[in-house]
Amino acid sequence: MGHQEHKKNALKKLSIGIITVSTTRTLAEDKSGLWMKKRAIKEGHEVLVHRVVGDDQQLIERAAWKIIMDMAPNILLMTGGTGLNPTDVTIEAMRPMFVKELTAFSTLFTLLSYEEIDSSAILSRATAGVINETTVFCLPGSINACKLACKALIFPEAGHIAAHVNKKL
Repeated sequence: MGHQEHKKNALKKLSIGIITVSTTRTLAEDKSGLWMKKRAIKEGHEVLVHRVVGDDQQLIERAAWKIIMDMAPNILLMTGGTGLNPTDVTIEAMRPMFVKELTAFSTLFTLLSYEEIDSSAILSRATAGVINETTVFCLPGSINACKLACKALIFPEAGHIAAHVNKKL
């Protein structure tokens, strides 16, 4: 079965969770998370939760795990904490929890970022993986990075990915 055939069987309406990792932003000031929420709804998906969590590895792990176990979203979008600052620990919190990693996501996101921000793209550690039946995308905190990832990569494939992860294909 080719990729076009698979896409025909993609899930149409997904459940989505959003976590913003930041010690400085509140939910009301969370431009990236609020944009992703609005975009997810525009795409026809249901947003189950939108939270802000501090830059602390254990807080990030607990928040993600609680959402995944209690709500089982198809997709968990995480923004913030993916850079090189010592407090950027989203990747360290999430990667050990992945049962599978979507390695092409990082590569493609870096390529698209390079087209927009040139060599600064090397600073991003954006990644994605699967925990239980939830696909987790860890994105930079920048609203432009979130828009790029969501528009070009995540939402065009989210239903297809969710169908695979949830054994519907």
